[in-house]
Amino acid sequence: MARSCSQWWRAPIYSTVSIVLAFMAISAALHASSNNAPSPTKPTTYELSLNASRALRRSGFNTIATLFQISPEIFLYSPNSTIFAIQDSAISNVSLPPWLLKDLLQYHTSTTKLSMSDLLNKPQHSCLPTLLSRKNVAITKIDTKSRSVEINHVLVSHPDIFLQGPFSIHGVQRPFSSLDPQDVEQGWDYIQSPICDSNSRLVSDFIESKNMIEWTKIIRLLSSNGFVSFAIALHSVLDGILEHNTSMNSTTIFAPPDFTFVSSPSPLLDRLVRFHILPQRLTYKELASLPDKTMLKTLVADQDLEINGGVNLTRLGLVIDGVQIVAPDIFSSNKFVIHGISQAFRDERVS
Repeated sequence: MARSCSQWWRAPIYSTVSIVLAFMAISAALHASSNNAPSPTKPTTYELSLNASRALRRSGFNTIATLFQISPEIFLYSPNSTIFAIQDSAISNVSLPPWLLKDLLQYHTSTTKLSMSDLLNKPQHSCLPTLLSRKNVAITKIDTKSRSVEINHVLVSHPDIFLQGPFSIHGVQRPFSSLDPQDVEQGWDYIQSPICDSNSRLVSDFIESKNMIEWTKIIRLLSSNGFVSFAIALHSVLDGILEHNTSMNSTTIFAPPDFTFVSSPSPLLDRLVRFHILPQRLTYKELASLPDKTMLKTLVADQDLEINGGVNLTRLGLVIDGVQIVAPDIFSSNKFVIHGISQAFRDERVS
């Protein structure tokens, strides 16, 4: 029985859609009745969503058409929207929990209305905000001759399916982010998105970032092997780390078993996590071969770590900034290595 309960969401996506719609319909009904207010969906919005659903169905996007007809509020959180509808063949056999389905749909909804002509007139590598918090999509390819556009390397295969009122709809061949089932189970950064600067320009392609360092794998390994608090902290500041270290292609992480700073304010937490990360891969043997007092550059620009002992190891083993490495090389690949340390490093500037 426990096994079947733990796998309850591994049903076809149409069952998941029904669960999401039922949940939203019930929630909306309760909210409306408790406030004794009229239905939150205006007649004009209802008519537009019905027309949009019909247009989607005519183009073969039946799953998104059903969602749009029954529960348009999934997409219409913003006054203006561009919805990128995923083809049925790309999602019909995927098993997703309801919360992830909602996140996926919101990631495919931009908060600006854009026709195909608007997309073609955008500069290549422009970023578009989405309904999913802190997640953007990027225009990765524009071909004005063939009038084709790719978002996150996915072709807009059915442009201008619907262009009425405050929203537009285009069809795409597949989801903008591949979904790793293991990441879904862990609840980590399951939707991979491009990194964009404050001017909405692409800084780092999510595919390039993924190929450089396996951050999702690192977080998964940490969380499942006794470093949960540090894994949570790293996950919460990872976007900033990637944005400011786009050329970093290897890393060394010193992981404490109890990272008490996990509830610290974001700027402080960001600095403290970075203080435990080196922008190069150094195994225990390589660290131990360095002379005493060698300084190790961290991701904090003005704060390094110091090797205590080095080639003259004490009985305690290698010590970094007064903290012992108790579990050397516990996880390693050609891009990263993780060392377990007895406690978190102390940054004197924030103590």
